[in-house]
Amino acid sequence: MIRLVFGEGAVTIDPECCEIASLTYKGKELARGRTPLFKAKLRTPEGKEKDIDAKEGKLVACTGPESADVANGSMRAEYSLGGGIRIIIDAEASEGSLSWNWSAKIPGEDILEWLECPRVSLAPLKGEGGDAEILFPYNEGAVVDSLTLKESTHLRASEVEYPSLGSYQVFPNMICSQFQTYLMPGSGLYMGAHDPYRGFKYIDFIGNGEGVMPLIRVYPSDCGMDGVNYEQGFPLIWKFFDGQWQDAAEIYREWFESELPAGVKKIKDNDRLPTWYDEMPFVVSYPVRGIHDMDEMKPNALFPYINALPVIDRIHDMTGAKVLTLLMHWEGTAPWAPPYVWPPYGGEAAFNEFRDALHESGNLLGVYCSGFSYTIDSHVDKYNREEDYEREGLEAAMCAGPDGKVELSRICTGQRTGYDICAASEKGDEILAEAYTPLFNAGIDYAQILDQNHGGGQYLCYSKNHGHPPVPGRWMTVNMQKLLKKWRDASEGMLLGCESASAEPFMGNLPFSDNRFELNWFIGRPVPLSAYIYHEYMHNFMGNQVSSPFPQSENSLFLRLAYSFAAGDCLTVVLTPDGRIMDHWGGRDFETLPDKDEVLAFVRSLTHFAKGEVKEYLSRGRMVNPLPVRCSAHDFNVAGRMLSVPDVFTGAFSLDGKCVQIMVNHTSEDVTCVVGGEEICVKARNAAMMDI
Repeated sequence: MIRLVFGEGAVTIDPECCEIASLTYKGKELARGRTPLFKAKLRTPEGKEKDIDAKEGKLVACTGPESADVANGSMRAEYSLGGGIRIIIDAEASEGSLSWNWSAKIPGEDILEWLECPRVSLAPLKGEGGDAEILFPYNEGAVVDSLTLKESTHLRASEVEYPSLGSYQVFPNMICSQFQTYLMPGSGLYMGAHDPYRGFKYIDFIGNGEGVMPLIRVYPSDCGMDGVNYEQGFPLIWKFFDGQWQDAAEIYREWFESELPAGVKKIKDNDRLPTWYDEMPFVVSYPVRGIHDMDEMKPNALFPYINALPVIDRIHDMTGAKVLTLLMHWEGTAPWAPPYVWPPYGGEAAFNEFRDALHESGNLLGVYCSGFSYTIDSHVDKYNREEDYEREGLEAAMCAGPDGKVELSRICTGQRTGYDICAASEKGDEILAEAYTPLFNAGIDYAQILDQNHGGGQYLCYSKNHGHPPVPGRWMTVNMQKLLKKWRDASEGMLLGCESASAEPFMGNLPFSDNRFELNWFIGRPVPLSAYIYHEYMHNFMGNQVSSPFPQSENSLFLRLAYSFAAGDCLTVVLTPDGRIMDHWGGRDFETLPDKDEVLAFVRSLTHFAKGEVKEYLSRGRMVNPLPVRCSAHDFNVAGRMLSVPDVFTGAFSLDGKCVQIMVNHTSEDVTCVVGGEEICVKARNAAMMDI
């Protein structure tokens, strides 16, 4: 046995069995059962899978301390797995943390696709009889207290397989940051990949019968790859801490700021951002055709575009906010028919007239696009490119599976049939440039250029003909960084964004994106983790709230607006085709709708508040750990569960050595809350601020 002590934690490793035998914090045992220390997957030249498990390995060499009293020690264990395969596991305790690393030798023609290490089973979550939770960097951040609940939803853990799915728990994608945390009452175990290259990873947690197993799976195809030798290429850090989820975020943020991705600057230092970025525009979204994503796409009352001007002007006047009008179903090809979107439906002249009128009134224009799919047939409009696809040999530009075959996309199949473009292929890059260059020259203010490409990541591709390794890896991040920089340079004056907050390596090129935090209520409790780490560097907006877990009868829009504002995000509403306010995008029932005047009055109050002394904190501040807020709460039906939701949401921000905390009341009654021992009355559907 080898025992490594790091701070008040200690891990005992059984190198002969290649297992973690014990993991303790302040003397309390956290491990549940034994799990093989590593697991990996190989790909044969034909694309077939080969799983390898530490249980199959034979220990051939090991060094490390056996004394229970040794701190800051290290271990190296080398394993043979047949066929000349060698895997070396390194662990080093230093300065209160434990650093894990590995390297592998894979002779022959097989390729190492991924490797997970270390693997440990921990005491169960609250929902399974324990007292723990998981801080999960999924879709902007969640605290999950029930594995059973998570696994009962469409966001359950799933194997990452071709063709891609948008909901995969991979970084950089819907996973925004490279860490997760096992939270205990008053403390936690931080587990972070300190990878400055931000390579492709699977980050999730699963059950193993006795407890919960957090996983960080590394895809090392180009981490020192020469066809035989592989390495993790960065340390994976374990660190115990006292505190709550914000304290784990502080650990990661400290590393992040020591290794900023290319092109990432603090907002206050970023001269590429437009002047309106600091003004926290109010995003107003609506379709110009149909009422839903899968309708017959006939023009509605908000088309021609100019028809919406009285509605937008009234919203602007009632709220005092700069309005970013964000169009859906505006594409002249067909809605949901990427990558080709231009010219706009109804022609450029009508579109430009609307753009110019918005600008003249001090407002903004943006559009939703729809990701890297190549649509060959629209299910909602008369649009078909099958002949083009065959005639031009476009299959060569599409993402291929491990067997080399190109299969139909699995993303948004209700709206379209198509394939996923590999943006790393030469032909794929040409297709995207042809499609989006006219948009970049359109003189608009914002394009959500990568809807469906959550976080700005690209889709899985195993092709051997595109010039990239034939398995996922760091190359995906590198390619997207290059592509997005090229797009940013080509779209001077326009901001680009994606669905979900931009993942870490793409923030410099996607500084304003669609934060649909509400999805995390399906699996636990949303927390503004992305904002906590990155708010000084990028802002997001609330998004169209599609798939909201709240029934429309709950009138939860006020709650969601308050949550977003407290997180420092820009507010968003979605209009019906006749200019009323929907509860969220994606519904067809307009019988039960929020009261438009009440919603706009709430937005007006928050806009006025944001323009006051809190302005610089919200626009350029750093999110910090807020003081606890004690206040009343109400029960809401959330995805079929009755949950108690506080009447006041809170967030805290620092700037130039000063800190403020804001409290946002989403109810129709004044609420008195206790913050740091001080009573504060927050007016109905309004906000308050205090120095901390």
